[in-house]
Amino acid sequence: MSEVRPPVPPFTHETAVLKVRGAEDGWNSRNPEKVSLAYTSDSRWRNRNEIFSGRDAIVEFLTRKWEKEREYRLIKELWAFSDSRIAVRFAYEWQDAGGNWFRSYGNENWQFNEAGLMAVRHASINDLSITENARLFHWTIGARRPDDHPSLSDLNL
Repeated sequence: MSEVRPPVPPFTHETAVLKVRGAEDGWNSRNPEKVSLAYTSDSRWRNRNEIFSGRDAIVEFLTRKWEKEREYRLIKELWAFSDSRIAVRFAYEWQDAGGNWFRSYGNENWQFNEAGLMAVRHASINDLSITENARLFHWTIGARRPDDHPSLSDLNL
């Protein structure tokens, strides 16, 4: 087993929280190649109405996503976990090419292999149009969310 991505299963509450924050940090980097390394080479995804597998498809998907979803900032929060599975809820804000702002809400179900790489990802997402004044996520684009930023539960999202 050459690729290992700690923490690895079986998860505890503490390690599941670390796994979720690591995923959030990766996605907030907006670096598709870096993000793809957290997944198995044949990882299976369902994202909204798209179904695909493999790291090349993940890179292509994320590249397309972040070209469309500008000013992307994401918060993920642990919802539940078991030995090798984690469920999260998330919200992210983004701006389209026309300058319109959105907040997207959703849930993800993740399954990991023994090396801590995600083998399966199912995401259900809904978009809400918001005004610029309604934005809640203001940290530097491409940066890690500040540790003192409110969680989704604290924001009542």
